[in-house]
Amino acid sequence: MNGSYSSSATEFLLLGLSEDPKIKIVLFIVFLPIYMVTVIGNVILVTACIIDPKLHTPMYFFLSNLSFVDIFYSSAILPNMLVQLLVKRKISFIACGIQMFTYLLLGSTECVLLAVMSYDRYVAITFPLNYANIMRKSVCTFMVVFSWLNGSLMSFLGTMGALKLPLCGHYVIDHFFCESTAFAKIACGDTYVSEMINFIGGVIVLLIPVFFILFTYIRIIITIIRIPSSTGRHKAFSTCASHLIVVTIFFSTTISMYMKPVSEKTVNEDKVISVFYTVMPSMLNPLIYSLRNKDVKVALKKLMRWNGSH
Repeated sequence: MNGSYSSSATEFLLLGLSEDPKIKIVLFIVFLPIYMVTVIGNVILVTACIIDPKLHTPMYFFLSNLSFVDIFYSSAILPNMLVQLLVKRKISFIACGIQMFTYLLLGSTECVLLAVMSYDRYVAITFPLNYANIMRKSVCTFMVVFSWLNGSLMSFLGTMGALKLPLCGHYVIDHFFCESTAFAKIACGDTYVSEMINFIGGVIVLLIPVFFILFTYIRIIITIIRIPSSTGRHKAFSTCASHLIVVTIFFSTTISMYMKPVSEKTVNEDKVISVFYTVMPSMLNPLIYSLRNKDVKVALKKLMRWNGSH
């Protein structure tokens, strides 16, 4: 094999979340509404941020980009998973590579975007008088572009590191999508390079953003404590609570997936963790932000009235 694929490595079988037909039906019934809520919720949130002038601020610019990422992040995984729950079929080598690259791209981009959003809240609360000057449109655009470029680089390295592994006839992936670490488990050669790429990538797109977010929130909390009025403290905290909930859900599951030694994880554990970081955050983001944010709720009401009048 000399470290490359044989010509027969053209398709793979994904075992999915379960091989029990009854459980598959239950999972389909559960995940189909989740996917629909995810797409509809994020599309509505993006639309509200675009059409309502009051939401043309850095905070909602980043939020609409996050929703945009979530739409395609869930779409890169859930539709194929739903089909696999109904019909047992193989996925081609090219489709597997595209799916791997796409979910790594969007997941890595989301990690950096969440860090950018924490910086936005940090500036808004710590330097309110200079907020407009610091978070200029050009600065915000650069931050979003940087998030995508960083995600592109990490996904390219991660995907290439996995796809270059020798398989030696093992084409059954015990997962519900072409996840890079699950793909590495079917390799018959040395996976050290692939594992190091995943680890370094995890440090760059997971640990560094997490430490940055922790730093910003420590500074935010210190600033909030110093606010003299209780109303001011409550308002400042409420603007950060939604973001903190999203960050906790997303990073806690993703870090446990990619920064935990392979020897300490089981296949079923990997699948459950993968559901939490690929499916749940994308669905919860629009719900959390819309339910906890007064400006978004007002914009959504305007959007519904506008739709009702047309």
